Amino acid sequence: MLASNRINSALLFCCVAQLLAIAAPARPVRADDVESASRATRPGGLSAVAQSAGADDLAILPSSFTLTGPAARQALLVERRQADDSIGEVAAGVTWSSSDSKIVEIKNGVAIAVANGKAMLTAKIGDQTTTTDVTVVAADKPAEISFRNHVQSVLAKSGCNSGACHGAAAGKNGFKLSLRGYDADADFFAITRQARGRRIVPSDPGRSLLLLKPTGALPHKGGVRFEVDSPDYNIIAGWLAAGAQPPKGGDPRLDHLEFLPGRVLLKPGDSQRLLVRAYYADGHAEDVTHWVKFTSSDESVAQVDQEGRIQIMGPGEGVISGWFASRIAVATITVPFSSEIPGAGVVAKSDRADSGNFIDKLVEEKLVRLRIEPSPPASDGEIIRRTFIDTIGVLPTADETRAFLADTTPDKRNRLIESLLQRPEFVDYWTSQWSDLLLVNGEKLKPAAMWTYYRWIRVQVAENAPWDRIARSVVTASGSTLENGAANFFALHQDPMELAETTSQAFLGMSIGCAHCHNHPLEKWTNDQYYGMANMYARVRVKNGDGDGNFTVFTTSEGELSQPRTGKPQPPRPLDGETIPFDSPLDRRAALAQWLTAPGNPYFSRAITNRVWANFFGVGLVEAVDDVRLTNPPSNPELLSALAKHLIENNYNLKSLMRVIMQSHAYQRSSQPLPGNKADRRFYSRYFAKRMRAETLLDAISQVSGAPTNFPGYAAGWRAMQLPDSNVNSYFLKAFGRPQRLLTCECERTNEPSMVQVLHISNGDTLNQKLAAKDNRIDQLLAAKTPDERIVEEAYLSALSRLPTDGEKQALVSTLVQAAPDEKRLAIEDLYWSILSSKEFLFNH
Repeated sequence: MLASNRINSALLFCCVAQLLAIAAPARPVRADDVESASRATRPGGLSAVAQSAGADDLAILPSSFTLTGPAARQALLVERRQADDSIGEVAAGVTWSSSDSKIVEIKNGVAIAVANGKAMLTAKIGDQTTTTDVTVVAADKPAEISFRNHVQSVLAKSGCNSGACHGAAAGKNGFKLSLRGYDADADFFAITRQARGRRIVPSDPGRSLLLLKPTGALPHKGGVRFEVDSPDYNIIAGWLAAGAQPPKGGDPRLDHLEFLPGRVLLKPGDSQRLLVRAYYADGHAEDVTHWVKFTSSDESVAQVDQEGRIQIMGPGEGVISGWFASRIAVATITVPFSSEIPGAGVVAKSDRADSGNFIDKLVEEKLVRLRIEPSPPASDGEIIRRTFIDTIGVLPTADETRAFLADTTPDKRNRLIESLLQRPEFVDYWTSQWSDLLLVNGEKLKPAAMWTYYRWIRVQVAENAPWDRIARSVVTASGSTLENGAANFFALHQDPMELAETTSQAFLGMSIGCAHCHNHPLEKWTNDQYYGMANMYARVRVKNGDGDGNFTVFTTSEGELSQPRTGKPQPPRPLDGETIPFDSPLDRRAALAQWLTAPGNPYFSRAITNRVWANFFGVGLVEAVDDVRLTNPPSNPELLSALAKHLIENNYNLKSLMRVIMQSHAYQRSSQPLPGNKADRRFYSRYFAKRMRAETLLDAISQVSGAPTNFPGYAAGWRAMQLPDSNVNSYFLKAFGRPQRLLTCECERTNEPSMVQVLHISNGDTLNQKLAAKDNRIDQLLAAKTPDERIVEEAYLSALSRLPTDGEKQALVSTLVQAAPDEKRLAIEDLYWSILSSKEFLFNH
């Protein structure tokens, strides 16, 4: 059929377009739909239950703290509290007093140490008061300004050692500092010894270039970075006046940071100050808020300035990250979606009955906290289609759908889930998933090696091998790549640094690549930890055999990877695991695998849990799934922890994890948004509709049309999901986002829409040729003299897993009846084209 005829004929189905726009992301929800759905599933809806609140509790932050050293300072906050949450700062009308101003005095809301001793600080707001205890120590000792802890902090906050300034790889104007000050010794040398020491004048600090340029006294391309007599200026001047002492081995080392408050429940328009305290290994703590670099994970929820003041923009939940001295801390900002004002004595309450599934309990708690109303349960037709696509990557047949819709037993959904977990297509689907992750690629591997790698993964899936066993087998693989498929991991990645990065990405869901050159700016991983991890692979060798891709992987007893910064071998260590002695004769990879898969490793179980969750929900608890880091926390941390615990307790059985996910109310909700959850994109108040994966979509079109796709080099009837290799020429798969398997990153696969996709669906060869193919499903229906009504039902059941509504059936049957005999096939083609090009078909909802 000509393309123009297809389009013109499709116009006969203009009414069909209206009827088929049901899909996800779902048809527009009518008010009566919402009302009836709410009545049917949640008798009381998500109601607001008034409580007798009285006045909010008040608290001073920090509470019961110590000031160490002369004139030590600590900014203070007065917070309104409700349960475990801070619900807003009291910024005005606070009267401060100290029980002993000779010990601690307060100026402009800042506690300042005067002398050793203890004092009580009181904040009064109206007729309410709240207090905190303060201890002052070492006030009689001289102040010590540390290059490592103080000067470096000034340089980092001022941007002097940023990537855009002297922290660039080549520095600026001959002056190079380590990025964000990760190498204190090198920076001290650059400041005090390079350029003949002209950058500092310890005898007259004010004449030092280190102060003249950033204050603008001398021309400086970086502009003014701080003012004369500012705290930053005084720190550097004090360090110079004290003799510009180098970093010392005995310097107190930063242990961790703390945000105050750490959790805040606010409403749009609110503002809130945040404080950050640094805790050191010698036991003392300091207010370092002024030197912290702040960022917001979601500026649609909250924005933050570099003084630590946040401004609430809209509903949702996000985090504010604080970076100081290569350590990071986060504060969680929660802004309910409802117009109810947090702290006004109103809480949301869910009336949904407890499903007994821990997932639902934790999802419901989050929805209650955010005041988001969950959508009602999905229909049986939606569930059978959804679970088939998400679990085995194929559509249910019309007969399977009929049987499921007719089944009235209460446990039919659980039985459906169990049957899918045992289907042979389950092996196809998840082998494809893990082949994406482990990069089975015929462009990089010879055919024999590629097939061995693919078949090894397939065996693991078919045997339901525990995920920790799979990871150990990959990381410790040895021998011939044609005999041990897992050994191809080392044929693909032979450089120790590449191996370390790929291992972290594949099995921990995190990128450590930034730490290759410097301390990671968004995580805790240091440059030393990176090279320690990479040195775990330094003794792996790959020997090339014959030309058919047969490599031999083995380890030696010698070989180290040097840390470029020091020129010395970095002690081998699995990220934050135990260091391996240089002279240990054991295969270091065994220790790496033990650390990697240990139940106590907080990253391993969470990473695979998050990947599996994202497969079923379309949105990971950590999104994106390859970007697990402290500054990109889960949308529901308690849920991710509980799911990871479930996985560990079930011996890393992925089917057990999939089962509990699919059995949850959260997974079985409708994808149709309600007014109260339309804006939700990550808290699972509804099923988030997603376009089918490229391979699933092509197989679905082939299945419904009854016209298999032929792939070069593969037998007829081979489905796209069964392809072992990404290096297959398919314009359709490429257009719809199939990954090339060049990088261990889910980002290679894309579900982003494009004009190419639109044109391919509306008038491309794939769909048109399958509908016109000889002996396809249309020919079979005509040969069987199938009644028009039955043809319409078959099309709907096979493609959409539901029967047509009365209105749809009437309009479509009428159109088929009116078609002339010689145009009957064309009319049925157009019926199928209309369905297969609809959102309802293209999306899993």
